[in-house]
Amino acid sequence: MSEYKLIVFDWDGTLMNSLSRIAACMQAAARDLAIEPATELQVHEIVGLALDLAIQRLHPALGVEQIQAMRQRYSHHYIEAEANPSPFYDGIPQMLSSLSDRGTLLSVATGKSRKGLSRVFNAHGVGELFHSSRCADETRSKPEPDMLLEILEMHELAPRDAVMVGDTEFDLEMASRAGVDAVGVTWGAHDINRLQRHNPKICVDSVDQLSRWLHQAV
Repeated sequence: MSEYKLIVFDWDGTLMNSLSRIAACMQAAARDLAIEPATELQVHEIVGLALDLAIQRLHPALGVEQIQAMRQRYSHHYIEAEANPSPFYDGIPQMLSSLSDRGTLLSVATGKSRKGLSRVFNAHGVGELFHSSRCADETRSKPEPDMLLEILEMHELAPRDAVMVGDTEFDLEMASRAGVDAVGVTWGAHDINRLQRHNPKICVDSVDQLSRWLHQAV
């Protein structure tokens, strides 16, 4: 097995159990604007994309101004809800701490904004575990490869030195386009059949399985 120097994680649906909250806030934003809300499953389809692109895919008839208005309402509801922060999936904090203690470089590539990622870093006190991160408002959205390529450049590493961990086909397609190996997790937004289309090294069904695989791979 390869000895990776860098592990890049998606956030929502991979590390953080926030999918239901994302769906509820997206539905509330639609209702604020008298738009028919998407179903929770439909919202899961766009988790990981930059927010404007996600809204456009959910509601393709909206114009630019309506997309911006919905973005503002979604952000309002999400920030309000995050007064009680979404939890990590069981075992995630312990896995991250263990990997960090081994000296493994950890990074985040997320559809969140920089402000949003900073809020959850601060709320959970985990920011110091991560050596880098890229957010959707800083570069092109997944599944474009830019987030990963920019993270690799920060660390002066080659694609073969990193592995991407994510719960959506956007994560795994981004990894494939960047030439980076990937691991799919099946507890998030997209099912295993969609993940396997992008030829991950493995798809895992539990945090324990993910932790064991990563500890063997670094």
